[in-house]
Parts: sequence; structure tokens; C-alpha cells
Amino acid sequence: MCPEAPAQLSDGSDLSTAPVEADGTCPPWALRDYAVLADGERGALVDPRGRIVWLCAPAWHSDAVFSALVGGRGHFAVEPVDRWNVWGGSYEEGTLVRVNRWVTQDCVIECRDALAMPASPDRVLLLRRMRVQRGATRLRASLDPRPGFGAHRMRDPRLRDGVWSAEAAGLHVRLAGAPSASWDPEHGLRGEFRLQEGEEHDLVLEIATARQTRRLDADELWQATERAWGDAVPDCSALAASRDARHAYAVLRGLTSSAGGMVAAATTSLPERANTGRNYDYRFAWLRDQCYAGLAVAAHGPHELLDSAVRFTAERILEDGDGTRPVYTVSGGPVPDERTLRLPGYPGGSDRIGNHAGRQFQLDTFGEALQLFAAAAGHDRLTADARRAAAVAVDAVERNWTRDDAGLWELENRWWTHSRLCVVAGLRRISAVLPGRDGGRCAELADAVLAETRRRCLHPDGFWRRAADDDGPEAALLVAMARGCPTPDDPSSAITRARIEEQLSQDGYLYRFDQPDAPLGDAEGAFLLCGFAMALATHRLGDRAGAFRWFERTRAACGPSGLFAEEYDVRQRQLRGNLPQAFVHALLLECAVRLKSSWSESVLY
Repeated sequence: MCPEAPAQLSDGSDLSTAPVEADGTCPPWALRDYAVLADGERGALVDPRGRIVWLCAPAWHSDAVFSALVGGRGHFAVEPVDRWNVWGGSYEEGTLVRVNRWVTQDCVIECRDALAMPASPDRVLLLRRMRVQRGATRLRASLDPRPGFGAHRMRDPRLRDGVWSAEAAGLHVRLAGAPSASWDPEHGLRGEFRLQEGEEHDLVLEIATARQTRRLDADELWQATERAWGDAVPDCSALAASRDARHAYAVLRGLTSSAGGMVAAATTSLPERANTGRNYDYRFAWLRDQCYAGLAVAAHGPHELLDSAVRFTAERILEDGDGTRPVYTVSGGPVPDERTLRLPGYPGGSDRIGNHAGRQFQLDTFGEALQLFAAAAGHDRLTADARRAAAVAVDAVERNWTRDDAGLWELENRWWTHSRLCVVAGLRRISAVLPGRDGGRCAELADAVLAETRRRCLHPDGFWRRAADDDGPEAALLVAMARGCPTPDDPSSAITRARIEEQLSQDGYLYRFDQPDAPLGDAEGAFLLCGFAMALATHRLGDRAGAFRWFERTRAACGPSGLFAEEYDVRQRQLRGNLPQAFVHALLLECAVRLKSSWSESVLY
């Protein structure tokens, strides 16, 4: 335990022997209470108490160094010694720089957190700047890196020139800013900092794949990070919900690596529904999600996120052709098979890593890629590789469109309606981009696919079936509808949209499809992608007021940090699933662009 009044050391630090908790763990919080730091190469989750409880290094899909989020060991904490406090925080606008704020009986404290940018794939830099706004305080810091999802302790801790260093499992750790902290074999580094009003104190944590000698200068790293975010996120003042739109840009940028791949989320195994086995690893790049992000950005204007999406998608299609997988690592490698760890998991979840979707065939991936390439051409950003990839994708569609596929929701292989309509939308759009006979072939193929899909999947009552053998309502159809397939003047569009709203909505939120023998909300939460897709489809059909209602209701389903998960528990007002979910932020951004004007005035994809 800490002494009642520790003596202040010359550098402002105090020695401490108190761990984060008695056993060194970090208890979980509701998902809505976490914030995310990201630099494109990896992401960290920070809880309201200032504890970073999740970080994989050096890459998104690497083993976790801090795995307290899923019941493992490892964390990096900065928190007031006075536990009688109220917490809060916010992001600096247009960035993923997070400012945690604590109010105690006598003071107000802020801790500014960020992963340093520009980022290096082999080196993580985590910045923490503590400042007392009012009064005086003692802050406790503790650092306990545990590579391999908690399997390894750091070895050979040493202090040299005021910087702590240690290593384990091929990772080298340095911490600047705590020279008077103490090292405990069980709990890592621990120390305290006594700050007066207006004083600041910096901690800089480095985790790298090789021993580093570069100086860890907090001021230089903060300045570079601020410049990088200033360059990365454009002005969104003309968009609907402009602040949320900028935040969506920041999230998408933070999830996109220098290799071009964008992870679906920063986390793994956060449950969609407690104790049902529905928890998955989303630390990989789904081509569909990347295309959603690229299309959203293209609707606003040219941007590096559009270029990244085009490059990464084109590279995968050129490399794999008909065998293009729906999901890769952010560097373009194969996704490992699923396996479990020996960890408790987040409450209600498990400890699953890897993803079986890497072995699936999902036809709509080709349709989304074609739409992305056409959108890039509209901004004169279609590269030569992307043009070749478009031709390869068209050939793949021609050979495979009659095959059963796993579809948007990655279920059993069936003749899913959404997959075919998505392909039709892509073929029609790319037909205006590819020259001469190639463009004509795309238009002819689109007509053929649509005719057969209409024969198999259009119900006699005028609505689109979920699949050729399933008459149920399906919210995925709204995605294709928002892209113009079927066209707004096709009677099936309005009929299908109305049927989905009637049968799959509850309290202003939308679910994916009917679950067998379970009312809406029992088997899973509302799917936030679907809510934003409903807003886009409703706007496309000319109902701007209705579109805004869907947009605003779905936009409300976030935590205090403004981050969206995949699902939302309408009854409990809780986030469900991995965090932050990239495709939800992508559709929010696209809605913010589209809803600023009528469709006739909108920038075409």
C-alpha cells in the first residue's frame, strides 16, 4: 500500500508499491465506456479510469501485449490515487487523441493519450501527458507488459539515463518519464507523480520488434502526431452531423494501415450476445468493409483513404482472381484459422482468435470492388492496377455468379439475393468506366444477372426475397438499394423497403433478419450498419425526412466516446460486439454526405 503522504522526489515522482488492483488485474467495464487509440498499425483500448487494457503489437493481428480486456494480464494505467472521483473524457476533434478527465474533491486532472503518428509497422509509441487543471493531485502509474496474451513476463528490466527497458517474446519495451518508479517481478513498473496546478508530466511507452536507441522526446512526438492528424482528416463542416462525420473519418484513418488494409475492428471476442458463442476476431481487413469506407469517402471527395482502399482491394484481386478471399490481414496475408486461448474472455464472451471467413466465397465482394473502382474513376483516382483488377473481377463474376455463396452475413452457402443485386450494381457502374466492348460486356452481364435474380428471388407480391429459397425480410437488400439496384423507380424498391421497416424494425432501430423462434432483440441486437443503410435507401427513394429519422436514431447508438460497435442492445441501451466497427462508421460518414442535399445534388459515387 502507498504511505499516507509520500515524499516528493526531485523529478516529481513518488515510489509506490500499490498495484492497479490487489491482484494486478483491471476489472471490465461496459463496452460503451471504453475509448480507442489507433495509429493505423494497431489499436489500444483505454477504460474510464485511465487503464489501457488492450493492445496488440506490433500489428493488429499480433498477440496482445495488454490483454486485460479479455481476462488476461497486461495493462498500462494512469489514474488518480484518490478513488473518490468522477470520470469523463472526449476526443480532440478530428483525431483519435483522447483526453480523460477526472474530478476529485479537490482537483481536476486531465490525461491526454495517443498512439504516436506517423506510425511505423514495427514500433508502437504510446503517449500519455498528465496535467492538473485545478488543485493538486497524486497520480498513480503502473506498467505491466505481458506479450503473448499474458503468457510472458518482461525480462531483464534496467534503468539507464532515466529510461526503463526490458524485453520478452521478441519485443523490446522502453518507458520514459518514470525514472523513480520501482520494478516488481509480479506487477511490473509502478510509481506515483505529484503534480501542482498547471503542471504537466509525460510518459512515453515504446514497444518495438528490435532494440531502439532513438530519443523518446515527448514534445517532438506530440507535435508530429498533431500534424499527422491535421493532415489526415478533412473539413466536414458542410456535412450533416459534421462533428460525427469528422470523427468517423478519424476512426477509419486510425484503422487503416500503411499497407492499405483497414481492420474491421480493433478487438477480438467481444460478445454480440452473452454466453452464446457469438464472438469473433475482427482484427483483419474485409474487402467489403474497405469498399464501404472507400465509397463513403468518395462521396465526399478524393482522399488518401479512397486511394488506400483502391490499392489494397486491387492488389488482392490481381493476386487471387476467382479465389479472392473476403478477408485478409492488413498486409494482405491469409487469415489464421480460429483457435481459443486459455483466458476467461470478456464477460459473456470467450477468447477466440482467427476467423473462418478467410476460407469463404462471398460473391458480393466483387460487386463492392467494382463499385469502388468506378467511384475512384469519378475522381480520376483509378490506377492502372485497379483498372486491371476491375477486368479480373468482371471475369470472376461471369464465371461464379450462379454459385451459392456465404453472403454479407457469412452464413451457410445459399443463393443470396443481396449478393446478386450488389454484383449488378457494380457491373452497371463499372460499365461506364471500362472502354468499348469491355464496358458493353459488363452491361450485358448485369442485365443477365438481374434477369435471373428477378426470376428466382422476386416474390409475386413485388418484394425481394431474402434468398432464392427464403421469403423472409432481409436488411442487407437495403445496401444494394442504396447503390441503385434495383433502381428507385422500380416498384420492388419501395415495396421491399417498406416490408423491411415493418418486419425488422423496433423502437427506431433495425435488425438484420428474422431469427428462428425468437422475437426481435432476443437473439441479437439491432445491426447499426442496417440502420444507416435504411437511411441511405430511404433517401434514395426520395424521402429525405424519413432518411433523417433513421440517421439520427441510429447515430444515437454509440457510447460516450462516440464509437459504434457492430450491434446495439435496444432494451439495455448497450453496445454489443467488437469496437469500433469500421463499416458502421463508414456508413455514418456516407449518410452525413448524402443527407446534406438531395440525391440529384449529391456527388455520384
